[in-house]
Amino acid sequence: MEKLFQQDVFHQLIDAFADALCSNKRIYFTGCGATGRLSILLEAAYRCFWQQLSENHPDISANVPDTEDRAFGIMAGGDFALIKSVEGFEDFPDFGRCQLKQAGVQPGDIVVAVTEGGETPFVIGTAWQGLDAGANVFFVYNNPTDLLRTHVQRSREIIDHPGVKKLDLTTGPMAITGSTRMQAVTAELLAVGAALEMAVVKFLQQNLSVPQFSTLGLCIRPPEDYPRLFAGLLTQLSSPANVNAMADAVEFEEDIYRRHGLVTYIADAFLLDVLTDTTERSPTFMVPPFRKSDDRLSPRSWAFVKDPFHPTPHAWQHLLRRRPRGLQWTAETYKQLNAPLPLQTQPPRLDNGEIFKFQIGSEPDTSRTDAPDSALVVIGAADEIEHLSGAALQTLGSEYKKTAVMVFGPQAHPRTDKLFHFRCDLPASPLQLWRHLAIKLVLNTISTATMARMGRVVSNAMAWLSPSNKKLIDRGSRLISELTGCAYEQACIALYHAIDEVQSRAKQAEEVPSPVALAIESIRSAAHKTSL
Repeated sequence: MEKLFQQDVFHQLIDAFADALCSNKRIYFTGCGATGRLSILLEAAYRCFWQQLSENHPDISANVPDTEDRAFGIMAGGDFALIKSVEGFEDFPDFGRCQLKQAGVQPGDIVVAVTEGGETPFVIGTAWQGLDAGANVFFVYNNPTDLLRTHVQRSREIIDHPGVKKLDLTTGPMAITGSTRMQAVTAELLAVGAALEMAVVKFLQQNLSVPQFSTLGLCIRPPEDYPRLFAGLLTQLSSPANVNAMADAVEFEEDIYRRHGLVTYIADAFLLDVLTDTTERSPTFMVPPFRKSDDRLSPRSWAFVKDPFHPTPHAWQHLLRRRPRGLQWTAETYKQLNAPLPLQTQPPRLDNGEIFKFQIGSEPDTSRTDAPDSALVVIGAADEIEHLSGAALQTLGSEYKKTAVMVFGPQAHPRTDKLFHFRCDLPASPLQLWRHLAIKLVLNTISTATMARMGRVVSNAMAWLSPSNKKLIDRGSRLISELTGCAYEQACIALYHAIDEVQSRAKQAEEVPSPVALAIESIRSAAHKTSL
């Protein structure tokens, strides 16, 4: 990160953001899966700052009008995909082109296309559409540039385009193989979030008087401050006390899941951060995804999120800091995009009506409490936790068999059955970047460790993934090959056989294993029999 923050292209990104704000242009963040959720989080954090400025300093806000709607997060599959991946969307560049075009990209806008691997077709499609529209395009990725240029044609073509500015965030091998949501997306949040924060401060300096700017109390941080503060945050979270708190949280959740219980998280200011970690567990570890309110047949998700202050439609608005943007694509849309026949004949419903069926609001939900065990876990920063935990435990706590509070910051005094306190400094910043990073680091660690203890990890690889698109089929095949020593081709064939077997089992059982894990087990078993 220290090297990155010294690169010319990083400073170009800051200037591009600031110039867009000064010239009434829009900033688009695009991604899919974990990077799609990052794109929406960046938009929400940006909107939150301007909404709070308008509420707390309306006179100052009047001097910088029409700023809130300048940032736009685009995820493959629209906002519906925040909850549940939309099968196949990320495999098609034309889908990315279409979503960005429908979002209204114009000449002079900024498009930041974010893809951990640097090869996702949907994200590359948004980059091409940005170029065609005359936008200023930045391509952000975490694999080495030379590696991508050598092996992936679509990556080479977008990287070599002279109109594309490249932000290479190479992070190296993940701490646990397949974990794109951890180091890679955290690096993306730090890099792109820091650039956006610095641009917001720069814009306000240029458009407010000195007394007005001073009133806001914003800290003007040079780029080199961000890696230093991040290193400090990592050091604090790695302290024995904080590691023990994470270990306690892992054992707490594992014990509930072992009893076939359910965990429901409560959050307010950082509900989107918590939802992101929670929904990402489903495709990453092949646990049941969130269930719609009108679905009584699918298994319940092991973890869920709730907003204790707002009913579901308002909870979605509060979480996103704007009205949800579900896709309303018809069969004709998919036909025009030359989509696979199943999408043309049975287009998925991805509109707001379907999004609202995920009841994340304050409505009572007995499906979360009538399991053999259940826990309500309140998550927040130290300055909000008293109010949040008091309201949540008073209105919902009695319905659950256990309650707990997870708090971030230097102080914590909530009354609860179980307290997980992560003591760390959270410097103030326009986008609350340090709070987002701290919560992400801790929740990603806890959820990954919990799933590993539940058997959702093979060796040091996230092999319990759901191979629902071409990228994940390829990743699964590579994992099988690496963990068994067989050829890639053999691994791919074994994976497809395992997919067929899992689909057959699914008709008879509620829960099925990951096809990747099943293929690994099958190959190892065959090799063992041969050796005997």
